[in-house]
Amino acid sequence: MLLVEDDVTVADVVSQYLLRSGFLVTHVADGAEAVDVAGVVEPDILVLDLMLPSLDGLEVCRAVRATQDVPIIMLTALGAESDRVLGLELGADDYITKPFSPRELVLRVQSVLRRARPLVADPTPEPADAPVRDGDLVVDARARTAERAGVDLRLTAREFDLLAFLLTHPGQAFTRTELLDQVWGWSFGDSSTVTVHVRRLREKVEPDPANPSRLVTVWGVGYRWDSAP
Repeated sequence: MLLVEDDVTVADVVSQYLLRSGFLVTHVADGAEAVDVAGVVEPDILVLDLMLPSLDGLEVCRAVRATQDVPIIMLTALGAESDRVLGLELGADDYITKPFSPRELVLRVQSVLRRARPLVADPTPEPADAPVRDGDLVVDARARTAERAGVDLRLTAREFDLLAFLLTHPGQAFTRTELLDQVWGWSFGDSSTVTVHVRRLREKVEPDPANPSRLVTVWGVGYRWDSAP
């Protein structure tokens, strides 16, 4: 894993906890160096501070996301929701605000890696499920493809998981916490993750994203998928 943190004390404490938990840690303290090192070592996960010299964490996240699909956990002293949402929009998988417990970080790393790791294939797999169709949408869970009116939607992994889940549960309202748990298996996490991915998904599946008719908001609850007539 790659730890990007310019505070020597924080980096040392976090590294020790991660090492004791069985992780091999590469540490850098500079944003530009982090981008270069990530391209060479191709880490399993990136733990990334927001405030860094040369390039800040958001720029590092943007640069790494352009070439790799490595899971990213952001560390920051900033607690504003706008900062959390921006990090999530750039592709961060989780977000921890300083000060934090090193033990919590280890648990978050383990959780994100479990979600990112593909399941081991069954040696005797069941026959492939038929693609799910909803109006002009076609989602094939086994092939992990999604089309709208015959055009590939080019969804991220989390966007695809959310769409596939909602399509198989039409008419049922889910809270953000339920979606975190049932779609991505997160026992804890920032509910802004759901908000961000719903907005991005609407931009790809809704005829008018500003007035959604498929992925609708259920006020006071969360979200619901309404099937096409």
